[in-house]
Amino acid sequence: MSHRPHQLDDEFPTHTKTIDRLKQENAHFARLAEEYLELSVRIHKSETGVEPLGQFEEERLRKERLRIKDEIWKMIREAEAEESAK
Repeated sequence: MSHRPHQLDDEFPTHTKTIDRLKQENAHFARLAEEYLELSVRIHKSETGVEPLGQFEEERLRKERLRIKDEIWKMIREAEAEESAK
């Protein structure tokens, strides 16, 4: 358990410029980033006992966060590949 909710900048520290650019330029990416943060906050609150969830609900949220993280990573890689091809 971390001391704060997971942040995209923590997950992808060498890709922060791409993340910031995609948040500005891509509405779908921005929505995914927001969903990722919302899930991270809910999971963190459960882990710290602020707003406990049942074991299965917390696991479901973790899986959803991982699915979103995978989609975000794919979009980061594609954006960086396009940028380097220019």
